[in-house]
Amino acid sequence: MSSTVANTGVDNQTWGGGNAPLKASYGKMMMWFFIVSDALTFSGFLVAYGFSRFKNIDSWPIADEVFHHFPFLHGVNAPMYYVALMTFILIFSSVTMVLAVDAGHKMDKSKVAVYMFLTIIGGAVFVGSQAWEWKNFIKGEYGAVETRGGQILQFVSADSGKRIALEDFATTQPTDRTQNTSDKGIWFVKESSLPSFTVAEVQQGFLANADLRIKTEMIDAETGHKIILDRAASESKVAQAVYVVEGANLIRNEYGNRLFADFFFFITGFHGFHVFSGVVINGIIFFNVLLGTYERRGHYEMVEKVGLYWHFVDLVWVFVFTFFYLV
Repeated sequence: MSSTVANTGVDNQTWGGGNAPLKASYGKMMMWFFIVSDALTFSGFLVAYGFSRFKNIDSWPIADEVFHHFPFLHGVNAPMYYVALMTFILIFSSVTMVLAVDAGHKMDKSKVAVYMFLTIIGGAVFVGSQAWEWKNFIKGEYGAVETRGGQILQFVSADSGKRIALEDFATTQPTDRTQNTSDKGIWFVKESSLPSFTVAEVQQGFLANADLRIKTEMIDAETGHKIILDRAASESKVAQAVYVVEGANLIRNEYGNRLFADFFFFITGFHGFHVFSGVVINGIIFFNVLLGTYERRGHYEMVEKVGLYWHFVDLVWVFVFTFFYLV
């Protein structure tokens, strides 16, 4: 089949396509197109996060005070340690992926299988760790109250400044508490699960414990820490409470500004879905390696293509970790 190119008097070389433009196969080119488009999506999310944080810079939760849990070390304050460990595991899985691709270039089936398996293990551990982190974030540990104006009030010790859990001071009153559910025929929507204590129980317990103080969600510009009120101001603030907040959801959260929880669930959840998808794809390719599929094809290009995706996912997490947890 021939084609005619108009003669414009200029010496031109018309690209006629081909199987490997820019010395890359069709599969690699499509993977790069996907990575670029996905990078723009993540960039939009992070820009939105940065804009919202800048708008609420004086009340944004401090990451060290939120992410301080570590598995099997209950009660031990380990700010950001577990998130750092998760990051190390994910980056190390990127190293094993590089080794798998290199072994594929050398047509070394056994090494490709070993390094792919290690990559899958690293990704699975990261996804599991993220699920554990979500569980703690949603459940909460200390609890707080919210005022009618939407301010979150946390409770701390006057001596040490450490957070105090609601269960450590709230009183228990014999009241009849009924959760509003749609199956009763009188509510249009069901109410979320009832908190462990009522506002009155928290207020009464606070007034009975003179050592308690209120930590607001506002940040002191000079110290960089949340502002702790004196006793008189604390009593005035706690009297304005209308909700008891335990943990976090898309409506309110005990850590402070509700946008923080919204972005946490959306950005880390979207990235976690990418990692989970990568683990599934890596698993499929791993079994194809064991079956000798790529050995018969004479190349391991599929390993290289999924490696591009895996490196992209790791790189995105570096930005998420930096902007969401460190800055």
